[in-house]
Amino acid sequence: MWWFQQGLSVLPVALVVWSAASFVFSYITAIVLHHVDPLVPYISDTGTIPPERCLFGIMLNISTFLGMATMYVRYKQVYALNPEKSKILKLNKIGLTLGLMSCFGLCIIANFQKCILYYIHVVGACLTFGVGAIYMLVQTVLSYLMQPEVHSKDIFWIRLTVLLWCCSSIVSMFVSSVVLYSGLYGTNLVQKLHWDPQENGYTAHIVSTVSEWSLAFSFLSFFLTYIRDFQKISLRAVVSLHGQTLYNTPQSFATDEQTLLIAGSI
Repeated sequence: MWWFQQGLSVLPVALVVWSAASFVFSYITAIVLHHVDPLVPYISDTGTIPPERCLFGIMLNISTFLGMATMYVRYKQVYALNPEKSKILKLNKIGLTLGLMSCFGLCIIANFQKCILYYIHVVGACLTFGVGAIYMLVQTVLSYLMQPEVHSKDIFWIRLTVLLWCCSSIVSMFVSSVVLYSGLYGTNLVQKLHWDPQENGYTAHIVSTVSEWSLAFSFLSFFLTYIRDFQKISLRAVVSLHGQTLYNTPQSFATDEQTLLIAGSI
């Protein structure tokens, strides 16, 4: 059995690989069709013009569902490991709420493109990465509270490092974006897909785009830390038959007994 086949570790693996592929495939398509510059465009710019816009939207919508599934499994795992610790359980519920909000933001990013509905797209980005960063903080705190009984110190420090990487990317992107869109370098820069290195504001643009890519991959990297935890989780379905047919007919005691035997053998 391969490492990604153990337990439910396939969930975070699928989330990270699929989401990264959605960025990379959209980028390649946009570059081949000359819709954006090859040197570090905004991720959102690579999903603005058809056909890459369609690919970007479809793949990120699937990433949304993978993210929701991953965060829910994480919630159930923490709940099962700490059934009597009220502080951890409360933080765990907050974490799930924040995680679902972050996934909803990703869905907004996928379906409301930057050059068409910019402000809605920004709201989606704030939900995805802003609320997502708080989700990472909550999970890091949970890792701290659950050590050393459940978590090792190593996984806490790894998550803390990724969290700091994410936060530094947010700060860098925010500052460079404020400078870029302050009006000093012209107006209507949101619609601009091609940049000349000699233009004013090019440096701020590059810092902003590099920060965005760094932010995206720091966010995805956090879920790689779930792989080892998810290897300890298995999912199984319990089938319980309530009758031999789909009709609502009275059943005898013998029939009920037979049903239980059948259900137990599945």
